[in-house]
Amino acid sequence: MTVLIESFASRVLRGNPLGDPYVRRIPIYLPPSYARNTRRYPVIYVLSGFTGTGLSHLNWSAWGETLPERADRLIAEGRMREAILVMPDCFTRYGGSQYLNSSATGRYEDHLVRELVPWVDRRFRTIAHPEARAIMGKSSGGYGALAQAMRHPDVWRSVACHSGDMYFAYCYLPDFPKCLDALAKYGGRVDRFLRAWERMPKKIDGTLVPVVNTIAMAACYSPNPRRPVGFDLPFDPKTGELRPAVWRRWLAHDPVERVDRYARVLRRMRLLFFDCGTRDEFHLHYGARILSQRLRARGIRHIHEEFDDGHMNVQYRFDRSLVLLSRAISR
Repeated sequence: MTVLIESFASRVLRGNPLGDPYVRRIPIYLPPSYARNTRRYPVIYVLSGFTGTGLSHLNWSAWGETLPERADRLIAEGRMREAILVMPDCFTRYGGSQYLNSSATGRYEDHLVRELVPWVDRRFRTIAHPEARAIMGKSSGGYGALAQAMRHPDVWRSVACHSGDMYFAYCYLPDFPKCLDALAKYGGRVDRFLRAWERMPKKIDGTLVPVVNTIAMAACYSPNPRRPVGFDLPFDPKTGELRPAVWRRWLAHDPVERVDRYARVLRRMRLLFFDCGTRDEFHLHYGARILSQRLRARGIRHIHEEFDDGHMNVQYRFDRSLVLLSRAISR
């Protein structure tokens, strides 16, 4: 197994609004035969979920496999075709960037698309063509994979989304009252909460997840540089009433709402795969069903699968996506 951990100094992340590091550590998995020949390889970009980074894919866990171990096994079994795996780091102070450009967090889409992809193609023996390039991820990483495949068919033509954020009315809206309750302790002010949160020795627990996640998503979906915190909440922090104009900005990023806008792009995909557990704690299986129905209604080829599990620790589903993606980009 060969995994390189490269330091990448990003020009577009330098001076980002949150003061997050602009030098990122990027794990690169090289397939078994890479060192034995001079041929070029297709590439799969693997996006991490909320609170994760590329290094998360290297974490040891009991009875589990790291991403490189999984790829080695699948290749040895003859199921997965050899490919380079790139694991970007788009983590932010709030837990994640959704792989989007935002005036509140930084230019993470530009970092991924305009910086990292060309750098990988220069640094390694890749097949530098969208037909030989795929993007995948789980949870927020699954959302990011879908969003980037829709927006950049000149970069990726195959995509896999595991338990990705979609149908925002179900996956985000239930957290809003919980976020309101948490913010009430700080007079409804996000800035006061964030100052207190920075001092907390435990940043995430059952009560903090809804507020931190909502703040992070607001920073990605509804940035507003005129606000002291840099973004608009989708609800009134005192009454809890939804702010329709802000909520519409969120929905404009929802994959199920983007089908019509990106239908022509989606029809060009070599592979459009997404799945979700039927017991997903964030109700994402309903979003996946809605997305599949909308794609079918427009005659867009895709693979939609469900499995009997929840949201957490479902990396075993990568066995399915890595095989499908590697075959799609090796044709």
